[in-house]
Amino acid sequence: MAAISLTSCQRDLLSLNNDPKHPSVLPSATLLAMGQQQFFYSAFTGSVNFNNYRFFVQQWAEVTYTDETNYDLVTRNQPRNHWNRMYVNSLNNYETAKKNLPSEAVATEVERINRMATLEISQIAVWENLVDTYGNIPYSEALNAGDGSFAPKYDDAKAIYTSLLARITAVVATIDESKKGYDSGDLVYNGNMTKWKHLANSIKLRLGVNLASASTTVDATAKTAIETAIASGVIASNDEAYSLKFPGGTYSNPVYDDLVASNRDDFIPSELVINMMKGKNDPRMATWFTKVGGNYVGGVFGDKNPFASYSHMSSFFLAPTAPANLLSYEEILFMKAEAAARGYSVGGTAASFYDQAVTVSMTLNNVSSADAAAYLVAHPYDAANWKKSIGEEAYIAMFNKPFAAWLFSRRLDQPVFVNPKNSKTDGVPVRMPYSDQEYVLNKANVNAAATAIGGDKATTKLFWDKF
Repeated sequence: MAAISLTSCQRDLLSLNNDPKHPSVLPSATLLAMGQQQFFYSAFTGSVNFNNYRFFVQQWAEVTYTDETNYDLVTRNQPRNHWNRMYVNSLNNYETAKKNLPSEAVATEVERINRMATLEISQIAVWENLVDTYGNIPYSEALNAGDGSFAPKYDDAKAIYTSLLARITAVVATIDESKKGYDSGDLVYNGNMTKWKHLANSIKLRLGVNLASASTTVDATAKTAIETAIASGVIASNDEAYSLKFPGGTYSNPVYDDLVASNRDDFIPSELVINMMKGKNDPRMATWFTKVGGNYVGGVFGDKNPFASYSHMSSFFLAPTAPANLLSYEEILFMKAEAAARGYSVGGTAASFYDQAVTVSMTLNNVSSADAAAYLVAHPYDAANWKKSIGEEAYIAMFNKPFAAWLFSRRLDQPVFVNPKNSKTDGVPVRMPYSDQEYVLNKANVNAAATAIGGDKATTKLFWDKF
């Protein structure tokens, strides 16, 4: 009896080492949710401490501090902060989830395969963001720290594209659309595998359209990517957009945090956006912006702009529960228009997809069908100047979708950005420089990468940013 009692006491004492609030192995669903929240927040935010996408495309101007609109990427270490959030807070969570999933109890193996596909597609989305932000990046060795690899090599960006396209094709083939993926943890699609499949193909389309801009002729790899993605099924409605609706409170939409919860008046719409929309008599202005003295007035990019003297973002963008959209239905339609204009077979003409894209954007932004139709009559697709035609309309439609806007502006060179007079860079950024920490922790590899891409500068174009 004494022995049994002693053993029991030892078990009770050992149980004190178990922390129920901090388990040693997290469920893959929890890791998926963590990765999604971090990716959406970090890629969508307008915070001056992170990605700077909204300033790279000159859609927001600043009020008091002008470092970001003058492309000071050193003081606040945005390249380091975005790099770390993507690798540590998103990719690592998804990778750990992949390792934990095989040992978890799942109703059927089909559901387990669908869950693994969800994690794979989520990871691919982050890889695409990284490679299109920095260029050559650690990829094949990046997530091998558990094997003692703390200085991963940088892979060639075009080779990463090839790998991502292959991974998308492979993972789509594993999906069973008749079954769910995650019952919980999937904050975006709630386990709907048709939507995950369409997202994967939409990323494939985006990669293909980027590749297409590297050549003045039809590229075989781009053609295969674009046409097989569309044939397999891409995002086909706003309901399928890669969009995260925040619950509010601790997890609020980042634009709400930037413009409301911060209790600061730091950002206003730029004069580039306002003047372009005014020149087109764009009805979306009434939904998006406030007036000053009965007029829409945009801030001067790169200068200080007294808050009360300029238009502000309206309440349309400011709900704490508003969604953050990282791949939209409008973007798909504009990419189809662009692909058609470049000579690829996408199931319609550039003009037809241009009309659809503009109409969808109008509808989603509270514009009547009559006003949308009138706008298209006034601003039809111009085949002779298709880059300007698609580029300007995509730029406006992507106003609150900054990463997508940056992709369009780099591919189409529209609209034309002017480098601010006090800019810290030689031109408007077309890539993010590497994290400064890489030059301390991974010096040989980052130096080799910088040499390979033509210099670690914000003005160094990515391999596809040519035509």
